[in-house]
Amino acid sequence: MTLRFLALAPLPLLILAACAPSDPAGDAVRVAAEIAKAPAATVTGTGQNCINRSQVRHTVVRSDRVIDFQMAGGKVYRSTLRNSCPGLGWDRALTYETSIDELCTQQIVYSMQNIGGMLQRGAGCALGEFVPVEYVKAPKG
Repeated sequence: MTLRFLALAPLPLLILAACAPSDPAGDAVRVAAEIAKAPAATVTGTGQNCINRSQVRHTVVRSDRVIDFQMAGGKVYRSTLRNSCPGLGWDRALTYETSIDELCTQQIVYSMQNIGGMLQRGAGCALGEFVPVEYVKAPKG
């Protein structure tokens, strides 16, 4: 039995695209910028290769490289993709297929793109390690 899942966040009404030549030095800067888009978090334990899919309560796409999996009981696992997943951070929606009750590193997830009001599966990208994190709370002031 293959299970299909779709995680959606608000979809923007306007899609913008830009093309730029590749620049290896600039690529490192872009990677750091993608990771910085995610809320600050403190690592609370050792990364895992798999998480229990049925325990995932909410999936939050933070950028083209970072996805937070909020679990039953409040635990959060952050997966930083090895490569940027085009369109994922823009539409903030993903889908995946699995025949088991686990999500594991190297599992392919697909960005879901809103093209003319229709959802279409976009780029496929492999998940990274699932690292347990706690969000850093901003100081009250």
